[in-house]
Amino acid sequence: MNISITARNMTVTPSIEQRIEKKTSKMGRYLYPDSEMQIKMKKDKGDLRVVEITVPMKNNVILRSEASAQGNLFAAIDDALAKMERQIHRHRTKLGKRIREDAFSDVPEFIEEDEQEENGIEIVRRKTFPVRPMSVEDAAIQMELLGHSFFAFVNTDTDQVNVLYQRKDGGLGLLEPEA
Repeated sequence: MNISITARNMTVTPSIEQRIEKKTSKMGRYLYPDSEMQIKMKKDKGDLRVVEITVPMKNNVILRSEASAQGNLFAAIDDALAKMERQIHRHRTKLGKRIREDAFSDVPEFIEEDEQEENGIEIVRRKTFPVRPMSVEDAAIQMELLGHSFFAFVNTDTDQVNVLYQRKDGGLGLLEPEA
């Protein structure tokens, strides 16, 4: 498993790298050997330490966990890795039943940019992502894995871009474009 560590407003010391390698070593048995784990750490306002972990899987699934701790980076790392391990365990069998071995493909990284529009509307973050063909059920699973309240995908039934979203009443909504 390949681990990439990036940090914003802080430096990554050898002790931090050792801690991450030690904690992630047992996760290697659940993931493919060429899997990549992206760990982003940052220091926010005050002394809040935030750790975000993303694992793009070969079966068009992205696992994501995030944790924060006030002043204690090691606690945030431990919490985020524990969440990731629970997520892998919880969804491993569910995803394994739905996806055949020969259906795996590589997942490109997300590209993020910070910018401001000239017309007065401030866009604080722009993110590009691959839109993949999948069923509504697979999109619901992917949305749950990411922990997001919405998910854009190409519906395999209609070959159109759809948006699946979490409603306030707990149900799911599907936005389908109309020509």
